Amino acid sequence: MAAAAISHLRRGAPRHARALLYLSTRRFSSSSAAGVAPLAAVAASARRLLSTSVDSGASSTGESYKPPLFDPFRAASLASSAPPLESPPIEELPDDATPPPEEEPGLPAPEKDPVATACQHELEGLKAWVETVRSRKESTEEKEAWSLLGRSVVSYCGTAVGTVAANDPSTANQMLNYDQVFIRDFVPSAIAFLLKGEGDIVKNFLLHTLQLQSWEKTVDCYSPGQGLMPASFKVRSIPLDGNSEAFEEVLDPDFGESAIGRVAPVDSGLWWIILLRAYGKITGDYALQERVDVQTGIRLILNLCLSDGFDMFPTLLVTDGSCMIDRRMGIHGHPLEIQSLFYSALRCAREMVSVNDGSNSLIRAINYRLSALSFHIREYYWVDMKKINEIYRYKTEEYSHDAINKFNIYPEQIPSWLADWIPEKGGYLIGNLQPAHMDFRFFSLGNLWAIISSLATQRQAEGILNLIEAKWEDIIANMPLKICYPALEYEEWRIITGSDPKNTPWSYHNGGSWPTLLWQFTLACIKMGRRDLAQRAIEVAEKRLSEDKWPEYYDTRTGRFIGKQSRLYQTWTIAGYLSSKMLLDCPELASILICEEDLELLEGCACSVNKSARTKCSRRAARSQEPGGSWNCEVSLAETNKIQARSLALQLDQLNTVVGEQKSIQQNLEDVKKKKLKYANIC
Repeated sequence: MAAAAISHLRRGAPRHARALLYLSTRRFSSSSAAGVAPLAAVAASARRLLSTSVDSGASSTGESYKPPLFDPFRAASLASSAPPLESPPIEELPDDATPPPEEEPGLPAPEKDPVATACQHELEGLKAWVETVRSRKESTEEKEAWSLLGRSVVSYCGTAVGTVAANDPSTANQMLNYDQVFIRDFVPSAIAFLLKGEGDIVKNFLLHTLQLQSWEKTVDCYSPGQGLMPASFKVRSIPLDGNSEAFEEVLDPDFGESAIGRVAPVDSGLWWIILLRAYGKITGDYALQERVDVQTGIRLILNLCLSDGFDMFPTLLVTDGSCMIDRRMGIHGHPLEIQSLFYSALRCAREMVSVNDGSNSLIRAINYRLSALSFHIREYYWVDMKKINEIYRYKTEEYSHDAINKFNIYPEQIPSWLADWIPEKGGYLIGNLQPAHMDFRFFSLGNLWAIISSLATQRQAEGILNLIEAKWEDIIANMPLKICYPALEYEEWRIITGSDPKNTPWSYHNGGSWPTLLWQFTLACIKMGRRDLAQRAIEVAEKRLSEDKWPEYYDTRTGRFIGKQSRLYQTWTIAGYLSSKMLLDCPELASILICEEDLELLEGCACSVNKSARTKCSRRAARSQEPGGSWNCEVSLAETNKIQARSLALQLDQLNTVVGEQKSIQQNLEDVKKKKLKYANIC
């Protein structure tokens, strides 16, 4: 029912928008095919009706659609006067065309739907705050930062498509890959441009990187998954048809085959989805999300992340160096940074995936993964003084479904520094969790993004900020923020990093201070109502950034020295500072990136109704930590019946899927037999 209404509206029936908005307020039966679609997706479709941008006119129901290979030699022929990959304008009706029938006079005007009104007010409010940002008085440091950010812009065929990683004139002859546009590095630049009301460069970036997704990518004759996004790309000029006087521009992507260590960038696709949602929310251009190529790109990324494997956990299994920490630092396995970005990307994708018969299974997979992932991280990654004391008393080698020490963690793994470092009030999410291994290091990006995306509970989010405040001299000190704490030293550094000369103790990824993390810290503080902490950190950074020429990172335990191999005029340092200042002055704009808690996700785990030990699940403990919740884990009869109904509907749906597959296989076998019989008769 919901899918049919949405499909009808997308075919051009704006006067029936109320039907969709009405459906977005209804709770559908779990046995319905459309019931698996989250209400957030329906509400998002309602918002898209309010979009003022030109729709592409393409249908979003092409599940079998495969994006065409992007030909760089033909792309350069795009006219520089028009933005690349734009949708064609809607043709005006001729003068003699029959006008649409007018509404009959005398009929009462339809009542305004509160959902539509709220969506319209949200968009108008964000645009008003953008105008406030544009008109605000800027400091000398901000004016310098905007000038430097403008110089870092990269153009392709006359159109801005991103910013270089660094623009350091002192290393002009040793740029390595700092002259390329990195997806993760461009995100703070994109946020700064969006907050300033300059969305064209972000849209061009999203579309061009999407085209690069379909390129062939191989390393030693092996190709990774189709949905992999590049780590970076560079605009190159090559001779046109062998003519040394005529040149054309092409995009040269790097999917990891040229990177140090040859590691695929797992976080690139996750950042792309997060940025796509932010662009739509602040510009109102929801038509971009509806395009077939964009919908296909989202699904390819999600299919890559949600594919079946051997892992027993809902977390993503990745290798070392697959995220911001792109060198060997002992984060292989299930690092928190990837899990936080993964959760955020799933939340964003759930709002943007077009709701139709072909997307029901994908939306269902997203919901189940979100529910399992949130419980797993909240239950097993969280440590505070109480939890550490429990681990200290763990029994090992437990073999049962009721084991307390599920991952067989040895108490001797608790590092000596931790007991004296963690405060009485506060805690954090550990860096990694695997069988018989807990990485107790504090990783800033993963913890901050867990707050922003609501992966952490309200109590946990407050505890993380309390810990940062209590350990200010360790995590902030002279320059925010430590990428991780503490650093690997002595024999541990030699074994884990392989004696990496760039990741020496308290340098670069090994305990270095990265100013670009400031904008994410600001977002987390705004979400939790702790703007005072963000203001304090920005004031610390402002004392040195401009004077030190905007370095990439700082060294030493307290961040006193500019990094020994740090590039100057690092773009995401500049953009991170600008974004922090604008967000702090207009905190309402933080909503384009923040995800609020969705309590329905905590109800989506069907295994809690099964009383057998094999399927026991304590997700209710996570629910009980929410405001208004109770530490009593008993479930009411009504809630139990609701969960049981959802479980039965899920089992029925899975059974129908299996039956359908079996019928298809049987039909194929019959077709093969007929062909064989026909071939035998001919012979």
